[in-house]
Amino acid sequence: MDEALLRSLTPHVLGILVRRGADFAAAEDAVQDALVDAVRVWPADPPRDPKGWLVTAAWRRFLDATRADTARRRREDLVEDEPAPGPAAAADDTLRLYFLCAHPSLTPSSAVALTLRAVGGLTTRQIARAYLVPEATMAQRISRAKRTVSGVRFDRPGDVATVLRVLYLVFNEGYSGDVDLAAEAIRLTRQLAAAIDHPEVAGLLALMLLHHARRAARTAPDGSLVPLAAQDRGRWDTDAIAEGVAILQAALARDRLGEFQAQAAIAALHADAPRAEETDWVQIVEWYDELVRLTGSPVVRLNRAVAVGEADGPRAGLAALAALDDSLPRHTAVAAYLHERDGDLPRAALLYARAAGQATDTAERDHLTRQAARLNSLRGQGGTPPHSSR
Repeated sequence: MDEALLRSLTPHVLGILVRRGADFAAAEDAVQDALVDAVRVWPADPPRDPKGWLVTAAWRRFLDATRADTARRRREDLVEDEPAPGPAAAADDTLRLYFLCAHPSLTPSSAVALTLRAVGGLTTRQIARAYLVPEATMAQRISRAKRTVSGVRFDRPGDVATVLRVLYLVFNEGYSGDVDLAAEAIRLTRQLAAAIDHPEVAGLLALMLLHHARRAARTAPDGSLVPLAAQDRGRWDTDAIAEGVAILQAALARDRLGEFQAQAAIAALHADAPRAEETDWVQIVEWYDELVRLTGSPVVRLNRAVAVGEADGPRAGLAALAALDDSLPRHTAVAAYLHERDGDLPRAALLYARAAGQATDTAERDHLTRQAARLNSLRGQGGTPPHSSR
């Protein structure tokens, strides 16, 4: 059974049912039932036209459910004639489904879950395991999301920025359970890039590839975090880096800069440095300036302070940090790092310990705790900290 084929066909089949007039929630249920049928039937009797088979099976499932529904009389005009089996239409409704699943009326978590189910073709169980929640909880979340978008009409273009934010949320979930969400997000973004010619879609795909290229070096064998400067760059995926850079260059050449392109440019500069010491921090600061202009995000300003600390020295970084709200996530960790770079070990150790107490991620909390212990050990030995970049 080719699971990848089934998942790639899911949005096409769902789109066809919706275009024929099926309610989104009912169509999505019918497609899931058809996928179950395919898993049961195909190993012994593979179809010549998998997409056509799924469309026919899903449409029949939809008709059966509709005829059994108490609202059958209101839908008689829809179910009177079943389309004859045959090759499925070539029209691609994937883009419409992206916009539907990223509808602004949905919460981010619901939009992510619905995208993974309707566009990604994942089962509710797989999504629940990836997000470490009970299957019943995820089923309720998806059910509510489907009801929310069932009556949505597409009489104007969807918001590409919203779709990209949803995909980036999926990517940042990384890996848990039996679904690699980072890889899934890359697959879905490739699919979106094939459906729409937009420089920010290309920028997001480049950003994902460049970040994902460092994945193997990001953790030690014991699962602990490895800071960027300490990563074994020989373990980075050079093919993914080359592809990401090529996609980014083509997007930037269109002169329609967006935040994902700017983020990808920063990631590309990190990937381009053979050693951490050779990182072009001056250019990185310039790209952060562009990101601040584009987004005004306090988180971007926080990351910029780190880059300024590398480009112009830790005291310049601390000056940039002083202008920001100290309640920002990771503000304390950044302050600890910059104070360490400035040679103030007692202050840095105290801040690392405080940042560990604020961390919500176990791996990050453990990393910050180790940093505090390391500096306290250095202080006891009368040593000085290494001046390395993160």
